Amino acid sequence: MSRVPVVPGKNTSSATASSTKPRSLMNHFDVAAGILCDSSGRVLIAERLGDGPFHGMWEFPGGKIGPGETAPQALSRELAEELGIEVTVCASFMRLRHEYDDRIVTIEFFIVSAWNSDPVGREGQSLRWVRKEKLDAENLLPADVPVIEALQSTH
Repeated sequence: MSRVPVVPGKNTSSATASSTKPRSLMNHFDVAAGILCDSSGRVLIAERLGDGPFHGMWEFPGGKIGPGETAPQALSRELAEELGIEVTVCASFMRLRHEYDDRIVTIEFFIVSAWNSDPVGREGQSLRWVRKEKLDAENLLPADVPVIEALQSTH
């Protein structure tokens, strides 16, 4: 896998609560996320569960990179847990850093072009297949906006 440069994200969080923590004290998370692409040119998005400020929004599935894990290992683990699939082919697409009001995330996004099994929402989340030109930044997490733009600019 080749590494791509970090793309700084803007803090476009719509969360109403603001943090008084200095950036140096904010929680920082490293995350791996998968952009599953099917043969019809659609990508898979998952509904965000929980009671946080982004509940009900949509995201590219994935999760935190654990201690001692590489980003591809975390991606494979997270997609097995969340979607019940085994990733067989993936490639690094984009890496970015995004500052929310209460946390900083560094996300490595992977294009997942082959997997075993049909994706299902194993944690109760809804899934949708969407053509990349129909991805709507209003409905996806703020950190995903640069990814939407990059996906829509590629053929």
